[in-house]
Amino acid sequence: MKTTSERIAEAARDILVGEGSEAVTMRRVADAVGITAMAIYKHYPNRQALLRTVVDRTFQDLAASWGHRVAGGDWEGRVFGLLDDFLDFALGAPHLYTYLMTERREQARRFPDDFAAGDSLAFGHLVILVEEGMRAGHLREDDPLEVTLALTSSVQGLVQLYLGGRIGLPEEEFRALCRRTAGRVLNGVKA
Repeated sequence: MKTTSERIAEAARDILVGEGSEAVTMRRVADAVGITAMAIYKHYPNRQALLRTVVDRTFQDLAASWGHRVAGGDWEGRVFGLLDDFLDFALGAPHLYTYLMTERREQARRFPDDFAAGDSLAFGHLVILVEEGMRAGHLREDDPLEVTLALTSSVQGLVQLYLGGRIGLPEEEFRALCRRTAGRVLNGVKA
């Protein structure tokens, strides 16, 4: 049985996924849970704290679920498996993706400090693979964080263009474009 706090966070996430962050109000969340808006404040002091809980739980869920697609595969296959995990998330929950990755919000993780400290759990999967790739000789020795940023930022930019309606491809073709783009970047950092 879920606690009231968990039900509140889950309702906030559902609204965020379906309609975007602006739609997440204490009243809407309370209505979805079947409590009064004032009752939410027993669990969360404000909307930002509620959304921060949603963000933290989402990143924990992503970190736990990403990287298993080709867990036993070769190094490059695992890199592209993470790309597919990322695209599944970004294209499957565009409002949530936008809130997590592009909207300004307090306590958002910042490059490089939070990433170097391992605070970005989802990004950390690829950092680990980049470090492994450098040790194994697949990639040139370089700053693992910056190489990981180079590998991810091009695809994130494409996702932004796609979600903004600036890339007019069906999803399957868009995913192929992302794979080709990531491959080009990866080839640029190979040993």
